[in-house]
Amino acid sequence: MSDTVNLENGQKAPTFCMTDSDGNMHDLEAINASGKTVILYFYPRDSTPGCTVQACDFRDQMGRLNNNQYLVLGVSVDSAESHQNFISKQQLNFPLLLDEDKTLHNAYGTWRTKMNYGKEYMGCARSTFVINPQGDLIFARYNVKAKNHVEMLIRELGITE
Repeated sequence: MSDTVNLENGQKAPTFCMTDSDGNMHDLEAINASGKTVILYFYPRDSTPGCTVQACDFRDQMGRLNNNQYLVLGVSVDSAESHQNFISKQQLNFPLLLDEDKTLHNAYGTWRTKMNYGKEYMGCARSTFVINPQGDLIFARYNVKAKNHVEMLIRELGITE
């Protein structure tokens, strides 16, 4: 896919209005209007080891993020049922957006060519975007590591409490 989007800090974030696994709508423009900053993170699959580590890190740091007016939204191509099982099993305290048709993945450029054991395939590049209330990307990074990612993100955002 040669037309893969590559978003960078300072660009306007692609807007979205997506449903989570509970059927609630999440409209980026409405969230921004409320003064919240969005942490939108894309991960490959529910309940896999790396994705579980990353989701639990967000869960465990939610107090620090909420105190600083951040809203965390996870995104994968998994089904609502898969998301619900993942949320329940890991006691996640943030919504997981449904993107089975890859609309949001394509808008943010996270559905990419990947390589595993010498074989190319299309899949989700673990990525994180932070969108300020003005709709600008203040953090855009592709191919992040699952382990210690949230701590690195907190440092990068200057969150002290």
